[in-house]
Amino acid sequence: MEEEPGLLDSLRRYWRALAIFTVLIAGAAIYSERSLVPVAGVKEAEKSAAPQQPAPNAAPETKSNETSDAKPGDVKPEDAKPGDAAPPTAHDEATQAMMSQTVAVEARPAAVVKGQGKWEDAAKTISEALGKLEGAVTASGFAVNGRPIAVFTKTDDAGFAFEAMVPLAAAPEGKPKLPEGVSIGASPAGKALKFQHRGAYDEIEATYEAIAAYLDEKGLDTKDLILEEYLTDFKGDDATVDVDIYVFLK
Repeated sequence: MEEEPGLLDSLRRYWRALAIFTVLIAGAAIYSERSLVPVAGVKEAEKSAAPQQPAPNAAPETKSNETSDAKPGDVKPEDAKPGDAAPPTAHDEATQAMMSQTVAVEARPAAVVKGQGKWEDAAKTISEALGKLEGAVTASGFAVNGRPIAVFTKTDDAGFAFEAMVPLAAAPEGKPKLPEGVSIGASPAGKALKFQHRGAYDEIEATYEAIAAYLDEKGLDTKDLILEEYLTDFKGDDATVDVDIYVFLK
C-alpha cells in the first residue's frame, strides 16, 4: 500500500492540472465571445459605412459638352512606351521650326538668277534655277562660299518671285562672261530671325504658318524679304531637303 499515496498524488496532480486547463479553456471561450465577436461587428459596421470605390474598369462619368483639362505635362513616364511613338508629322516639324534665333546676316557676293513660279511647282522651279547657277559658276571657275540660297522678293496665293543665288568667295573682277539670265549681285544683309525646316519641301507651308503665328504672338515687324538656305540638295523627285529660313526684321 505504499505506492497508493504516490498514485493518488499523481491522479490528484493530473486532475488538478486538468481542472486548471478546463478553467483556461472556459476563460478563453468567454473572452472570445465578449471580445472577438464585437470587434468583428465593428469591422462589419465600418465596412458598410465606408464609401464604395468604383470598380477598377469603371469609366468616370463625363459630359459630352465638357472638354478635357489634361495637359501634355500631365502624362506620366510610365504611360508612354517607345513602341507607341508616332512618326514625325508636318506639325511636329513646324513646331521644331519655332526654335528660332536672332542673327546678323552679312552680305556676300553671289551669282544670281531671277525667276518666278507657282507654289505647287516650287521645288522644281527653285531646283532648276540653282542647277543653272551651279553650272555657270563651275564653268566660270568662281570659288563658292556657302550653300545655295533663294531670296523671295514677292509672294501671294498664286505664286512667288525669287532670286536664286550661289554665294561667292569674292566678286569677280571686270565683266565676266556669263550665261544668259545669270548676273553678279549680292545676298541680302540685316537683322533676321533664323528658323528651320526639316523634311519634305512640299510641306514647308506648315512651317511658314507656324512662323507667321510666332511673329504675330511676339508682335514683330518684318520686311517683305525671306531667305531660304538649302543645307541639302534637291534630288530629282525627292523633295526632302533641310532648309534654314531667315525672316528679316524691320
